[in-house]
Amino acid sequence: MPDDFGYLNGRIRSRRSQLLPEGFFRQALSLNFSELVRVLGQSIYGPDLTGEWLADVDRAVTVHLDRTVADLPRLVSGEAREAMNLLLVEADLANVKTILKGKSQGWTAGEITGRLVGGTLPRGLYSAMVEAPDAASLAQVLALPNHLLARALREASRTGRDRLEAEVLLDQVFYPAVLRRARELEQPYLANFICFEIDASNLSTGVKLSTIGFEGLPERFFLRGGRLVGLSLFRRLADGDVAALHELSDTDFSRLAEVRDLPALEQGLRCALLAKAREEAKDVLGAGLAIDYIKHKEWEAGRIRLLARRAYYDLPPASIGQDVFCQ
Repeated sequence: MPDDFGYLNGRIRSRRSQLLPEGFFRQALSLNFSELVRVLGQSIYGPDLTGEWLADVDRAVTVHLDRTVADLPRLVSGEAREAMNLLLVEADLANVKTILKGKSQGWTAGEITGRLVGGTLPRGLYSAMVEAPDAASLAQVLALPNHLLARALREASRTGRDRLEAEVLLDQVFYPAVLRRARELEQPYLANFICFEIDASNLSTGVKLSTIGFEGLPERFFLRGGRLVGLSLFRRLADGDVAALHELSDTDFSRLAEVRDLPALEQGLRCALLAKAREEAKDVLGAGLAIDYIKHKEWEAGRIRLLARRAYYDLPPASIGQDVFCQ
């Protein structure tokens, strides 16, 4: 089994060529549910689509992600495999946050499961996590030895912190560890992307603190390791000075300079991260190409699930249009 990125990136190039084109999503935005299922069945998701209900679409997306993304570490060995695992365990972080959010907002198990992406954890374990009644129970389910997220969840449940604090604690445990390991693996593109994600997390957390009327020192929510978002900007955002985002005009977050509310910020951050991942694709000898492929494949899956829900519940296209496309 190869232990470098030459073979792996060859496989990834082939898979990138099969990403759904933008035209698919523009067409799908106006389709009813049965039409959407038919069009999806004619796409690369067709072999995984075994029914005509919303749950069948969610299942097809999950199976397809497992087959086209989750297998990447198994294609290589050594440090290349470890780099791939670092990328995929980040999906576990996103999934844990989704589960916490879903529980706090009263989503059904199906609604939570329909938003999960790939990752390294077994599907059976995810099912048990979705059924867990609270964060403490979730931490007990994720009782894997030395797992970064398990340790953070245990700490969050023990201190009784709310969801935002739990999410920040997860980030504070996760990102420094993966950033350190990416540098040890001498993967500069991967380390650079993680730094960018840390900046994105700080921007999101800062604005969230202002929306909940947080009182106290925001410093304990600040995640260190980024390059473009310092503590000063973070404090201003936490104090409600959203106009401070204008400071990012000449950076890779320039699209956020005129943002003034949390929904627009989250959409802009998603698009900025995708654009940054696209830049990383020029790293043909390391993990950069995999970063681009994985992030865009996860984005593709999220868009399909969102379009399926719009069509299934017969919502107007305008209700989700801004969440399906990046300018």
